Amino acid sequence: MQPLQPLRDEIDKVDRELLGLLEKRLSLVAEVGQVKHQHGLPVYAPEREAEMLAARRQEAEKMGISPDLIEDLLRRIMRESYQNEHKNGFKTVNPAIKKIVIVGGKGKLGGLFGRYFQLSGYQVENLGRTDWQRADQILYDADVVIVTVPIRNTLETIERLQPHLRENMLLLDFTSVKRQPVEKMLQVHQGAVLGLHPMFGPDIASFAKQLIVRCDGRYPERYQWILQQMQLWGATVYAIDPAEHDKNMTYIQALRHFATFANGLHLSRQPVELSKLLALSSPIYRLELAMIGRLFAQDGELYADIILDKPENLAVIESLKQSYEEALCFFEQNDRAGFTQAFKQVSDWFGNYSEVFMKESRQLLQQANDYKQF
Repeated sequence: MQPLQPLRDEIDKVDRELLGLLEKRLSLVAEVGQVKHQHGLPVYAPEREAEMLAARRQEAEKMGISPDLIEDLLRRIMRESYQNEHKNGFKTVNPAIKKIVIVGGKGKLGGLFGRYFQLSGYQVENLGRTDWQRADQILYDADVVIVTVPIRNTLETIERLQPHLRENMLLLDFTSVKRQPVEKMLQVHQGAVLGLHPMFGPDIASFAKQLIVRCDGRYPERYQWILQQMQLWGATVYAIDPAEHDKNMTYIQALRHFATFANGLHLSRQPVELSKLLALSSPIYRLELAMIGRLFAQDGELYADIILDKPENLAVIESLKQSYEEALCFFEQNDRAGFTQAFKQVSDWFGNYSEVFMKESRQLLQQANDYKQF
């Protein structure tokens, strides 16, 4: 008999007991979801989550168990719970809404929102590229019109909607740029206008903790209900001026996507094999490779639209090029002191966020290492 077998048998027994407890917890969560649906409560309750995690960490520490271990386990369980809560549907915030039309609703993002509106009790119809001959029929009786088409087609699509819009309609868009779409909607429509930017892709499993940026247009009192509906799904709504949004998106989207594309382009031209890079990589390098590879698993046209959206994007990308050249000079000139000084300047700019990012990235790296296979 192998000496470890009795202990392994005991561990297997405990694991099965854990599975039973997990099944019971998920069953309770399902009941919670039903109550939330009945009473119109949001999926994500940050105060409850924070209090629960703090209490479990204290209890774990008293038992001699790592508080980080317990928090990791509970966060993973909660993520699973959030993903299942939508199965109960959501309370209809505004029962007076007869129909929501999503222009581009056959796309992935439009389809995602369409499903959630339907789960919330609304009638949803799609207006696709081949449906414009029936636009009058599709848009008839609509209370909400949502534009979610590629950036390059957004302004044209909004203009095309003008003959079909009525003053009592809510017109909004999901474009990742905001100033021009909001201005165009205000120009062609006399009713309520709202610009939204979902800061996530269509592959999310739940709206819990997802961010939706809000750029007010006209008559905000007429669209508070749709913001409340999305908050019931678990989303967080952040308000910002359209021009300020676009300024920040230059760095959050255009600059980052360009840098990721350039890194991927550069790697693809080097005399290396990706499989060997992965075999030899540390968790942080594997994660960096994963983020680069993730970009190239998606639609290149989308990223081209984001980067080419406005001249300011290219100006900031040009400044990135200059920063690369300046950084390279430190090493070409063997300027260790210059590099160290520049490093400190950047460190000072990050300030206390450096420690926050160190903690966040440590968790990501541990997860990346857990899934690594040799």
